[in-house]
Amino acid sequence: MSGHGSPTLDIDGSGLRVVIVAGSWHDEITNGLIAGATRTLEAAGAEFELVRVPGSFELPVVAKAALEAGADAVVALGVIIRGGTPHFEYVSAAATDGLTRVALDTGKPVGFGVLTLDDEQQGLDRAGLPGSKEDKGREAAEAAIATVRALHALPA
Repeated sequence: MSGHGSPTLDIDGSGLRVVIVAGSWHDEITNGLIAGATRTLEAAGAEFELVRVPGSFELPVVAKAALEAGADAVVALGVIIRGGTPHFEYVSAAATDGLTRVALDTGKPVGFGVLTLDDEQQGLDRAGLPGSKEDKGREAAEAAIATVRALHALPA
């Protein structure tokens, strides 16, 4: 979801257990993402916990473990900033593909809050910090809860 045209979701997280899995790189941006997700989950009435991992590459395996341990959804947060080597492409693809696979394999939602950026300023603009244009942590948490509710609304 980008800022312009993004949906307004009516979310109710009551009775849901959500795990925020967040990388540890780029603290200011990541902490902003975590704060946005936390505010959203609290306001929605969801039970949640935070698990930190070294980086975005590690998000899928911990997300899968959290979902298999009974979480209703995961909010995956990370920051990957392009450098001068192909490392950016490898980590971005591994995180994105891995989190998609986790959601499909478990049948449970993964709110995607992994920022893939050309520079730090793009992250600051999206981290939900004072002066940010967007709050991608909030958006990822809203998407996770709304998807749980959509799945629950499907006929058995």
